[in-house]
Amino acid sequence: MTKPNEHNHSHGTGCSCQGAEKSASDSILHPDNCTLTTIPAIEMKGVWFAYDRSPILEDITFTLKQGDFLGMIGPNGGGKTTLIKLLLGILKPHRGTIRILGEPPHQARRRVGYVPQNTDFNNTFPISVMDVALMGRLARSRIGKGFNRRDRPVVEEALKKVGMWNKRKEPIGKLSGGQRQRVLIARALVTEPEILFLDEPTAKIDPEFESNIYDFLKELNRHTTIVTITHDVGVISRYIKSVACVNQTLVYHEEPEITHEMLDMAYECPVDLIAHGIPHRVLPHHHEG
Repeated sequence: MTKPNEHNHSHGTGCSCQGAEKSASDSILHPDNCTLTTIPAIEMKGVWFAYDRSPILEDITFTLKQGDFLGMIGPNGGGKTTLIKLLLGILKPHRGTIRILGEPPHQARRRVGYVPQNTDFNNTFPISVMDVALMGRLARSRIGKGFNRRDRPVVEEALKKVGMWNKRKEPIGKLSGGQRQRVLIARALVTEPEILFLDEPTAKIDPEFESNIYDFLKELNRHTTIVTITHDVGVISRYIKSVACVNQTLVYHEEPEITHEMLDMAYECPVDLIAHGIPHRVLPHHHEG
């Protein structure tokens, strides 16, 4: 468990050069050409949440530093998606405090990106792949302001990175689930977030494209904090810097190592995974009884 950062800053700025003008040629992989500060990306203290008095999360306390790549594992129904919604400010905790880049979640929304798990679209809705990705740029605009000359080059780069530029004119409803997921990742990237949250980003993506997504996220992590929910334990262990297991409570490990405690908490059966390139079994066989 990490200790809250002892430095006290009056602002939640993640970069000392935030707000500087950037040209249209600047890469979305390098949204801010500056050094990350010591302000935590995420800070949770004693957070509780319940639906209809049924506890979902209990006494969550942890700190995530900027520049981290956090893999979040745990069973279905364990509270992972609820935790992400709390961090995004979609839900409010019943108890405890949350800070994102030093700010309450609802004040930090313009500084984060989100890729949801659900990619269901109305197949008859007439909106193109390009238009969906462009919607991400509106999050950076003032109310009433339209797109500017820098928006389309940024969107073009994002769609190319996720392999969807050649589909830019197609209706979003005509794409496969995996293709729509790629477009949603592009839409999140064009916001040029300081933190990117992803809920099962490769759930509906073809296996051959899965490693490409994580390779891209690893490159993006050079300048952006990444938090991803995943069940791809073997794959994600090659990319993450830290890991958290969520199953009503939270166990956090500051290294890319999935511990026995985490897997015992998350899964009741033996689990095979790859750690440091070596396949091994992390839990002994158990007997029902």
